Amino acid sequence: MEYLTHSLVDKSDALEIVQKLKAEKSSWQDGKKTAGSHAAKIKHNLQLDKKSKTSIEIKDLIINKITSNSLLKSFTLPKLIHGVMCTKSLTGDGYGSHIDNPYMPTGRSDLSFTLFLNEPKEYQGGELCIQTINNNEKIKLSAGEIIIYPSTQLHSVAEVKEGERYVCVGWIQSYIQSNEERNFLFGLDAGAKGLLAKHGRSDELDLIFQSYSNLLRRLGD
Repeated sequence: MEYLTHSLVDKSDALEIVQKLKAEKSSWQDGKKTAGSHAAKIKHNLQLDKKSKTSIEIKDLIINKITSNSLLKSFTLPKLIHGVMCTKSLTGDGYGSHIDNPYMPTGRSDLSFTLFLNEPKEYQGGELCIQTINNNEKIKLSAGEIIIYPSTQLHSVAEVKEGERYVCVGWIQSYIQSNEERNFLFGLDAGAKGLLAKHGRSDELDLIFQSYSNLLRRLGD
């Protein structure tokens, strides 16, 4: 299972987002509202109304940050970033093991992401847990850091033991639906760009970039 962690927004920007979220008093809704019938039984959190002004501002910021980041674009090949929403987990909240719906009203979910907004020391528990064949990876990032992982993976959010957990979550519909093919292209792109930075342009690199572009054209939807 391939996933990517990266610093998406400055800590100061993340702190500002959290302050805006804490100032919201009437726009928080039960997270079960957007969960399927099975997931609703194990989902315990609050989410900000997507139609609120604060939610729209944060959504636009996050989408812009992702689409303007060359590494994240290469890893995800985003066709559509959708379903972006802010969530708040209070003491006792969590989200049991589940898999994201493959098709949502807003688009297909090839990749899922979680942007951590407050520092790990501000709450106990609340790890994002991604299930692999051999273990259950527990991830808790610093404020402003994002993790992007395949939506095909079972995952959960551990119970918050103390404090409040603020994150922004969303989904990416990629031009390349297959995780394996997307990872092949990511490696090829990263290798070619590394050679370009180290040695400069060459006829051989032109052929690599040509192959990458034509593979993307062939495999993409």
